[in-house]
Amino acid sequence: MSNSPRRALRSFLGALSLLLAAAFLTAPAASADTPAAAPVPAATLTEVTGFGTNPSNLQMYVYAPATVTAHPAVLVAVHWCGGSGPAMYSGTEYAQLADQYGFVIVYPSVTRSSKCFDVSSPQALRRGGGSDPVGVRSMIDWVTAAYAADTGRVYATGISSGAMMTNVLLGDYPDVFAAGAAFSGVPFACFATTDGSEWNSACSGGTVIHTAQEWGDLVRGAYPGYTGPRPRMQVWHGTEDDVLRYPNFGEEIKQWTNAKGVGQTPAATDSPAAGWTRTRYGGTGDQAPVEAISLQGVGHNLYAWGMAARVLTFFGLDSSGPVPQPEPGGCRVTVTTNAWNTGLTASVTLTNTGTTTVNGWQLGFTLPSGQSVTNGWGATYTPASGAVTATNATYNATLAPNASVTIGYQATHTGNSASPGAYTLNGASCTVS
Repeated sequence: MSNSPRRALRSFLGALSLLLAAAFLTAPAASADTPAAAPVPAATLTEVTGFGTNPSNLQMYVYAPATVTAHPAVLVAVHWCGGSGPAMYSGTEYAQLADQYGFVIVYPSVTRSSKCFDVSSPQALRRGGGSDPVGVRSMIDWVTAAYAADTGRVYATGISSGAMMTNVLLGDYPDVFAAGAAFSGVPFACFATTDGSEWNSACSGGTVIHTAQEWGDLVRGAYPGYTGPRPRMQVWHGTEDDVLRYPNFGEEIKQWTNAKGVGQTPAATDSPAAGWTRTRYGGTGDQAPVEAISLQGVGHNLYAWGMAARVLTFFGLDSSGPVPQPEPGGCRVTVTTNAWNTGLTASVTLTNTGTTTVNGWQLGFTLPSGQSVTNGWGATYTPASGAVTATNATYNATLAPNASVTIGYQATHTGNSASPGAYTLNGASCTVS
């Protein structure tokens, strides 16, 4: 080979080397913190490994329904002490609700021997500090990448230890979470310890008391300099809680009303079920800045089937889009009542007489003066008296043309035991027979 071809070949190889080097230097580097993410098998609880930074060795389980909405919401469902992600999956109805509304669920699972989440260490109580909150944040990032999830609709809910972690997650990552719901929890940083202990007896006993400003400052201190919006919060507590005493309920209210910048005087108070007192702060609607539900005479294990639907209403996740409205006259209601001295039961049959399927229904009616619902089945009834709305259960949300559903309620009365005279289905008037 002559010198000229050799020189040409050397020039070509040199240029190629420079191009490859430039491509290598400018291409995004693969990182253990940002692993490739792909959707998991549909309608199956699936463990995901290698999801990113995970300093406390949490396990990650994901449930995605068969039909995931475009850019879905993400719900983080956090288990109780001694529980697990799979136990939270099987012990609550969030997966069934995801099937209905199309959001994706993350179930974090503790691997330390206590099976309790870290809500007490200094690392857990500051943004990016380490421990469980960092692992949960990595899980959210993984799901966001896998499903192109809506980062403005990320929510957390938990029971007991999971409720405490819900408070911690919202405190550490106010820019990540839109809202949270805590069942039998304590305020952010109430469980703080510095000796490595996972348990804070003063907090569990309800003796850690602060002003609203002091509680709010603890939240703000987790992410110094953050000035953006804070997540909305829903808290639940039983008055007879003997594990995390009832005073923690009031302290949570003080903390999150202060963090949200709203007053501590309720804007609305009602009783959505017998023995329940619901207060709303900073607003009167279903998505008030802070909502608190106190359950009279109920202990620590207060979570019951059906409460998840109320959580979704607070989050705004109980609709995958506008609910189809039946045409006027497209529904029929038949009512039978059985009354005694001060009480009654009512059986209500709703029939879709229209030509289109109703996916998700609300039956509106006004109870006669003096009547108050004390118990109900087949639907959720709010409020207990006056203009009542009965909202479908998860298992009877769909009404095909000519299909019927029967629901009922028990109520007290002060003499007038008559049934309501008019009903509406999703706002449209029904015929009454």
